[in-house]
Amino acid sequence: MATINDNYLKLKAGYLFPEIARRVNTFVESNPEAKIIKLGIGDVTEPLPEACRTAMIKAVEDMGDRSTFKGYGPEQGYGWLREKIAAQDFQARGCDIDASEIFVSDGAKCDTGNILDIFGKNNKIAVTDPVYPVYVDTNVMAGHTGETNDKGEYNGLVYLPISADNNFIADIPTEKVDLIYLCFPNNPTGATATKAYLKAWVDYAKANDSIIFFDAAYEAFITDDSLPHSIYEIEGAKDCAIEFRSFSKNAGFTGTRCAFTVVPKQLTAKAADGSEVELWKLWNRRQSTKFNGVSYIVQRGAEAVYSDAGKAQIKALVDFYLENAKIICEQLKSAGFEVYGGINAPYIWLKTPHNLSSWDFFDKLLQTTHVVGTPGSGFGAAGEGYFRISAFNSRENVQEAMKRITAQFKA
Repeated sequence: MATINDNYLKLKAGYLFPEIARRVNTFVESNPEAKIIKLGIGDVTEPLPEACRTAMIKAVEDMGDRSTFKGYGPEQGYGWLREKIAAQDFQARGCDIDASEIFVSDGAKCDTGNILDIFGKNNKIAVTDPVYPVYVDTNVMAGHTGETNDKGEYNGLVYLPISADNNFIADIPTEKVDLIYLCFPNNPTGATATKAYLKAWVDYAKANDSIIFFDAAYEAFITDDSLPHSIYEIEGAKDCAIEFRSFSKNAGFTGTRCAFTVVPKQLTAKAADGSEVELWKLWNRRQSTKFNGVSYIVQRGAEAVYSDAGKAQIKALVDFYLENAKIICEQLKSAGFEVYGGINAPYIWLKTPHNLSSWDFFDKLLQTTHVVGTPGSGFGAAGEGYFRISAFNSRENVQEAMKRITAQFKA
C-alpha cells in the first residue's frame, strides 16, 4: 500500500480560512436571509486597473497571431517585466537589485512555502506569534517541526510573541536561529517596521549566518516616507535576506496571480559538507524544474502596473482601501474597541471585548451583525483575544458593516 507524508497529520484540523468558510456556510444554511459582509480573508473587491486590463487584452490578441504568439516563457519571468520591477521597485529606492535576481511567480503565498525546498531539515526556524499561517503550516508539511504543545505551538519552531506590550514588534532573539520570517507591513496586526528595527535584524542575521524571509506583500500601503518598503533598503541585507512581493493587493491580482521573489546572487548557505552554496542557483534550479512560469498574458498585465497610467490607477486603489481602513478604525474606536493597525496597512487588529475568545467573538459577530472577520488565535497562540478585520471590500459594505458593529457593541 502507498504511504503518505505523515507530517500532514501534525497539522491542525483545517487551514484557518477554510474553517472560517465552513462556519459561515453553516450559518447561512440556517439563516438564508442573512446578508453576510465578509471582512475576513484579505481578498480584494475592486476591478483590475484599466491599464492592466488593456495590456492583457492586447496580450490575448498577441496570442492569436502566429508572429506574436508565445509558448513556454522563461521560468524566471520575461525580461521586460523583471527589468521594470528592478528599476522601479528597488533601484528607484536605492536598492542594488538586478533584474536577474528577480523571479516572477504566481503568488507570494506559494513562494513563501516553496522556498523551503532549497533549505535543509535541521535549520532552527523563528516565526512571530501571531503570524501568517502559511509560514508555519508549510514548515510542518516539510517535516521541520514536531507535534504541537498544549498552547498549539509546534515543537521545533522558535516563537517570537508580539502584542500590544511590545507594539507588535518582536524582540530580537537571544538564541541563534537559522531562518527568520518577517512580514511588514504585518499580516495580521498591521504593524510597521522602521529602518532601525530592520537594521537590527540584518545585523543579527549576519552575525549568526541566518537568512531572513522578508514578506513585503503589503509595502504599497506604506504612506509614511520614513518607513522602508524593502529590506534591501538596509545596508547588508543582500547578504542575508530573500524578499517576497505580490501584485495581489496593490493591483488586485488575487484572481489573476502574479508575484515575484528576490534572491540576491551573493546570498549563500552551507551544504552538509560545510561548503557555501549560492541560493540563487538552487532557487533557479527549483523553479526551472517545478514551475513553468506565469502566463505571458498575466505578465503583460503586471508590466502595465509600471506605466504612468498604471501607477496612477494603483495609487487610487491603495488610497481607496486605506480610506476603508481609516473608516473601520474610527468607527471601532467610537464603539469602544481597542484598535491597532489600519495605518500604512490594510488590516485592523482589535482586542476582543469582554474577554471573549477569538472564535467566540467570531461567532458572536457573525450571529448578531452578519459580519465576518478573522479570529486572532488562527494566527497563533499569542493571537488569542484578538481579531483581524480586512479593509479589502467595497465602501458600501465597509460602511454597512461598521454601522452594524457599532450598533451592537456601542460603548
